[in-house]
Amino acid sequence: MASQQETVTPQFDHTPLYCEENVYRICKKLCSTGVADTEASDLFVVFISNDKKQIPLWHQKASHRADGVILWDYHVICIQKKETEKSPLVWDLDSTLPFPSPLASYVAETFRPSFPLFSEFRRFYRIVHAPMFFRCFASDRRHMKDSDGNWNSQPPPYDPIVAEDGTVHNLNEYVEIRSADAVPNIEADLVNAVKNERLGVVVNEKQIEEFFSLPT
Repeated sequence: MASQQETVTPQFDHTPLYCEENVYRICKKLCSTGVADTEASDLFVVFISNDKKQIPLWHQKASHRADGVILWDYHVICIQKKETEKSPLVWDLDSTLPFPSPLASYVAETFRPSFPLFSEFRRFYRIVHAPMFFRCFASDRRHMKDSDGNWNSQPPPYDPIVAEDGTVHNLNEYVEIRSADAVPNIEADLVNAVKNERLGVVVNEKQIEEFFSLPT
């Protein structure tokens, strides 16, 4: 798998701390290279956060610990669900795990569901269908500037993402993820909700793999 990671990763743009833009460009690249459906119908963008904006993730490149754990305010990944593949795939350039990774192993290694967490650290997941994400998402990177207008981290060299309707910034709407917003159950019609709702749906950690086991 290491050799695959070496050949795949250089094809993708990666700017540390701009995970939402990294994922936007991953999805575009997967479509343009034929790895994903040209209309992105098999791609989903997943925002991870919680009420307190404190989520522990393991195997992160930005970590300075041996186990790769870091506390993010939010994170974004791409999940590809192809009906011809046995397992959904996770595309995450901020992870030290194989790129891509099977969803089950990514969940086990990155989220460590069996690791006991206080309630304020429990993760929730906003699942957005990639075609909807392409049309509606926007970020002018304002969240990466300090009060004096200086960059907290250097932005990508390409232009910011603007939504089809001209909206220049709505990232805050996507990362505002509350436990109260999580659906009570995973049902078949939830896939349609994800495909038709601008902000998708929110699920809890026990439901993320269950959702991607549904026919899409």
